[in-house]
Order: sequence, then structure tokens, then C-alpha cells
Amino acid sequence: MDIATVRRAAERLDGVVRRTPLLSSPFLDEIAGRRVHVKAECLQHTGSFKFRGAWSALTALDEETRARGILAYSSGNHAQGVAEAARRLGVPSVIVMPTDAPALKIANTRALGAEVVLYDRTSEDREAIGARLAAERGLALVKPYDDPQVIAGQASCGLEIADQTAALGIAEADVLVCCGGGGLSAGIALALEADAPGLRLRTVEPEGFDDVARSLASGTRERNAKTTGSLCDAILTPSPGELTFPILSRLAGPGLVVSDEDALRAVALAWQRLKIVAEPGGAVALAAALFHGDRIEGDDVIVTVSGGNIDQAVFARALATL
Repeated sequence: MDIATVRRAAERLDGVVRRTPLLSSPFLDEIAGRRVHVKAECLQHTGSFKFRGAWSALTALDEETRARGILAYSSGNHAQGVAEAARRLGVPSVIVMPTDAPALKIANTRALGAEVVLYDRTSEDREAIGARLAAERGLALVKPYDDPQVIAGQASCGLEIADQTAALGIAEADVLVCCGGGGLSAGIALALEADAPGLRLRTVEPEGFDDVARSLASGTRERNAKTTGSLCDAILTPSPGELTFPILSRLAGPGLVVSDEDALRAVALAWQRLKIVAEPGGAVALAAALFHGDRIEGDDVIVTVSGGNIDQAVFARALATL
């Protein structure tokens, strides 16, 4: 992975993805004790940053390969991003999703035209299921984060952050990114290294699923002891990616960890103060900025709200924290 790959992906994404805004609120600044700038990727197509990587990966395939169909596995946001990219390109898609994924994400993926194959994440291996389906049907697999073109597509978010912060005169700040396998984090880190070297990438994860934070501390890829048990379904992965971890180990600062309760409070405050809808996994970075400021440096902090695909019941639970 290099910045040239990132810039080529950005060219393919130009005019297709939304350039999402960098939002702020004096109320959030007061809670955080510094200026908070929120990159609202929940406003991206399909409600998360995942459309960036999906479009990058699908448009990098040759037409013959793409026409045979696309396979992906995902708890929901990558699923929707791939389904929408495939729909726009007029090719079939098959998405392997866990049975405990939010009902909204499963329904949306089907509504975008994908065939959804459900599995039990506690007893079945999504990668094995995906490999079997890809072999049987001749489908091209687009991994959720461990794919160079997916990482390059997610990096376009980082190019935008570099440009937007430069316009605000921000030369140094921590950039907090919601992190599962590390595709968005690694992509943004590569973009910042090239275009905004004074900005430092920091990963944020939910308690009990802090494999990236632990891996950054130990220097080796750590695994989580469990695969379920957090409201932050969008970012529950077993371990950092093989491709993403070397990038993060080189470029990221220490990882941050927040509770599900912190994430729910951040969801509520994002709605109340910024008028955006976030899902818990997409709000952990904002939670870290608001409630764990003692671990952040500088007068400014950049935060990704990476997704907004939240079930009504969970959203109601979040609003009840206000």
C-alpha cells in the first residue's frame, strides 16, 4: 500500500462518493474541553464510510471478473456498501451476514438487491462460508478491510480530513477513528502521513473488543476472547487485519477504549447537538473525545462518526441517556 494507490482510488471515487462535512458544536467543545471536529461519515451513501472502499474495490476489478458477481461478508455496513456499489455497476452480489446483525442492516442489504446468506457467528466461520460460495459460484471476494483497494478507498476520507483541517488552520491534532479490522484507520493514516503529517491517527474500540489497542501496545496481532457481546456490532472483529496492522503499528498513536454506555451517550449527543444519527460502533470515537479527554492531546481533536445504521430500539435506548 502506498499513497499513489490511494490517489488512484480517490480519482475513481471522485463525483461518486459524498464529500462529508466536518461538523462542530460549542456544546460538545465544552464537554470535551477542546474543539471537537466531527467527520460525519454517517451521511455517506448507505449510511457509512464503507461505500468508499466498496466502490474502490469493485471499480478496480476487470469487467469480466466483476460481471460474474461479488461476494462479501459483513455485519452490515460493508454489506450495504458492497450491495450498493454492485447495484450501481449492474452486477450481482452475495453477502454473508451474521444472524445477530441489526435487522435494519439485513433488510437494507436485501433492499439494495443483494442475496443475503445468514450464519451463526458463534459456531460458524464466515470466511470459510465465503470461500466456499466464491469457489462454487465464481464470485470475486471483497474483504471488509484486508484488501488493498478497500483500504485505498477508505483513505479518501483521510484526504478530505487533511484538506478540511488545513482550511481551518489545524496543523496538529489527534484524529480519532472508530476501529474494527482497521481498514478506515489504516487508510486515513496513510492519507494523513502524506497530506497532513501533523495529525496523529488514534484508533477507538469498545471494551472487550480492543484487539487493535492491545496489538499496538504489544507489537503483535492480538485476538479478542469473544466475538459477540457489544452494542458496537459494526466494529467487532477477531483481530487486526494482516494488511492493516503493519500500517497502524507504524503510523498510529496508542489506541483508546470506551464502554458501550459511553457509545450510547455519544449517539445521543450527536443527535442532540449535531443533528446526525450515529450507531454505537460509529460513535465510539466521539465517545472517546467527549469522555476520555485526559488521554488526548492538543486544543483540537478530529473525530469520525463512521456509521449511522442504528435500529430504532437501540436509538431509543441511547436517547434515554440524555
